[in-house]
Amino acid sequence: MTVTLHLMPDERVREWIAQSFSVYLAERIESGEAPDVAEAKVRRSHSENFPNDQPLPTHRVFNVLADDEVVGWLWIGPQLAGSDTWWVFDIEILEPFRRRGYARTALELGHEQAKALGATAIGLNVFGFNTGARDLYEKLGYAVTATQMKRAL
Repeated sequence: MTVTLHLMPDERVREWIAQSFSVYLAERIESGEAPDVAEAKVRRSHSENFPNDQPLPTHRVFNVLADDEVVGWLWIGPQLAGSDTWWVFDIEILEPFRRRGYARTALELGHEQAKALGATAIGLNVFGFNTGARDLYEKLGYAVTATQMKRAL
């Protein structure tokens, strides 16, 4: 199968935002963040990165396609405005299409896109419970730059 990235159509972005940020909120809470804190962070991320429900001009939200079928999405952009360090804000491969190499290929294509747009490095955050994603990122050359730890009392 051929995997490609295509900019997500504007009309699909609003639906994607709702879906993606809902998952993001659940993951923040699952990682141990208080619901009200998680909600505030998700709202802030939405307002900063998607004014008028469209990505910032420097950000790219892609559909990940396998032979013209949407199998997931990838959102990348500068970590901070004007920065040459980019960020993988979100990558998701839909459940029926997982474990086929689509995430790896999508990330590699995303790296190429970021580099072509001036990025010199790319980073990401991964929740501690997401061991499958962590393994993939390590295989792609991502290195741990910080670690947060928490203990229940």
